[in-house]
Amino acid sequence: MTTPLRLLASASLALLASVPLAAQQSTFTIEQVMGAPFPDELTTASAGGSVAWVFNTRGARNIWVAAPPDYAGRAVTAYADDDGQELGDLRWTPDTRAIVFVRGGGPNEKGEYPNPHSLVAGVEQAVWVVPAAGGNPRRIGEGRAPAISPKGDRVAFVRRGQIWWASLADTGAAEQLIHARGSAGSLRWSPDGTQLAFVSARGDHAFIAVYDVATKLLRFLDPSVDSDAEPAWSPDGRRVAFLRLPAGADGLPFTPQRAGQPWSIRVADVGSATGRHVWIADTGRGSVFREIVADNQIRWAAGNRIAFPWEKDGWTHLYSVPVEGGRATLLTPGGFEVEHVAMSPDGATIVFSSNQDDIERRHIWKVSVTGGPPTALTRGTDLEWTPVITGDGRGVAFIQAGTRAPPRPVILLGGGAPRELAPGAIPADFPVAGLVDPQPVLFQATDGMTIHGQLFLPRGVTAGDRRPAVIFFHGGSRRQMLLGWHYFYYYRNAYALNQYLASRGYVVLSVNYRSGIAYGMEFREALRYGAQGASEFNDVLGAGRYLRGRPEVDPRRIGLWGGSYGGFLTAMGLARASDLFAAGVDLHGVHDWNIEIQNWVPTYDPAKQSEAAKLAYESSPIASVKTWRSPVLLIHGDDDRNVQFSQTVQLATALRTHAVEVEQLIFPDDIHDFLTHAHWVAAYEAAAAFFQRRMGGGSSATGRR
Repeated sequence: MTTPLRLLASASLALLASVPLAAQQSTFTIEQVMGAPFPDELTTASAGGSVAWVFNTRGARNIWVAAPPDYAGRAVTAYADDDGQELGDLRWTPDTRAIVFVRGGGPNEKGEYPNPHSLVAGVEQAVWVVPAAGGNPRRIGEGRAPAISPKGDRVAFVRRGQIWWASLADTGAAEQLIHARGSAGSLRWSPDGTQLAFVSARGDHAFIAVYDVATKLLRFLDPSVDSDAEPAWSPDGRRVAFLRLPAGADGLPFTPQRAGQPWSIRVADVGSATGRHVWIADTGRGSVFREIVADNQIRWAAGNRIAFPWEKDGWTHLYSVPVEGGRATLLTPGGFEVEHVAMSPDGATIVFSSNQDDIERRHIWKVSVTGGPPTALTRGTDLEWTPVITGDGRGVAFIQAGTRAPPRPVILLGGGAPRELAPGAIPADFPVAGLVDPQPVLFQATDGMTIHGQLFLPRGVTAGDRRPAVIFFHGGSRRQMLLGWHYFYYYRNAYALNQYLASRGYVVLSVNYRSGIAYGMEFREALRYGAQGASEFNDVLGAGRYLRGRPEVDPRRIGLWGGSYGGFLTAMGLARASDLFAAGVDLHGVHDWNIEIQNWVPTYDPAKQSEAAKLAYESSPIASVKTWRSPVLLIHGDDDRNVQFSQTVQLATALRTHAVEVEQLIFPDDIHDFLTHAHWVAAYEAAAAFFQRRMGGGSSATGRR
């Protein structure tokens, strides 16, 4: 089924037409452009056609539900505050009458839950349940990662690495189900609800374990020295398929891995706990496992086939293989990447998002698990992601956005255009008409590599204008910025700031530098990237020179901004090329790779890997502080679990020693992805004000020199 291009275009025009004229303005605030609710956690009930998702509306996170036949979305929780408490892990009960969810963020290494408002009473991460019709949520117990039994009577979940469970039928206290070594995760019930499979992580290895509810016995399936993951039950509940990732296959993070010991798929008999090999990746390309965005990386599909991702040809694609073994069938051929993946209830069809035929966007496709040409469900200049098939198989729900229209949940039912599930959710003052359409651009890095980007040109640029310009670098680095609003909340916000800066007269270039996704394995695993040489700095210089050569850009007023990995590249540009870049805003950036690697690999000891550590240090901004002259604004939350706050402390200290002008905005007790809307607004208002002070405004009156 293919949706006509004209229907998708008309849907976006209808959204524009529905916005009052008062909102169709070229001047707007950061609060306004970040004011639309952000949809996430889209999920469908296992039966019927109901859909649920989370709306984050200026920091107030709530569960919404839409059901057939009208699919009129409504909130079923009523959290009203920008309290910094995350909400996710939505799970429908089998009878579709309730939704289990998790509220609160996960603990740091000290066991502390995120508390961005510094509430003296403390906060927690807990499992809750709420009626799908709405009502008061009921707390089940401290924990995360809920898995509801197919019987609908109980929910299992993880609390501090151990498995607990509780009744859904009464208000009895949760109990620890299993006392075991290791850290449990990836809880998967058998189809009949009598057994629970899970991953038992043991540090340098991991097992697939199965717990029998009736006998209270625990057995490990086909244990080895390797790391087993992603258990998937057979429909009859007698076997479990899983991934086997070879021991010692992981290299240092933030360094290229184009090949390694091949990963494999195995199937184990639950009764005997013995396993056998089903399929193994070839050596070379695709030998290192590459994830997709899905509930499970492998799925036991119809016809006794295993569906899985593989990048044998250098692109992340979907394949399937018979459970009895044999040659894998490529389901999604071509030079593009598959990203968000879900399976139909009958296991016969896969829906997915990809950048097929449109490398800077995402669209929705479907394909049979046995093969055949994929069918496009959406096309055009909008973007679509996170497709899910309804429990009755009649609809495909997903999230849609444009260059101006913000992300919103929709459903496709048969032919015609997607139907919005919450058409009145966009606030009246959202500045749709004040936004610009970013243009795709290509430019050359200083070492000759072609780099993709999006160019935001402010309105009213005329011949002779010389505007200040800002370059944006995303984080990750496994990310791609798109020609429109982004599917991650973090980058939805970044896109909003880029639009705001363009509205203030700045030329903005968003750069998809090497080591990012969507352009193939060799681009993602770029040689000498990150801690092995910082080859992305060639892209930073190339972006600066590209802007310097544009007629509407003042070459003396080019700034940089970015967060996390983007903060690393911002700092690299300022440290190594202050003659090119006038100022920068660095949000929780990486400044010393040796510190950052330890955050992900605690056993990493620079003293024992002196050669790698020396190169990692030389690839870091902290190594080039002596040539850093341009002013910088440093923004960081001091409970950051991704990039240590100490990295900003270290950099600020070093810059002050060299008399570099340092401004700072620090959020006590907030994490990497700021948990409150107020902190995002404050950070972006500070960034815009910083660029105004350091580089001047962007209007033509102040832009000519």
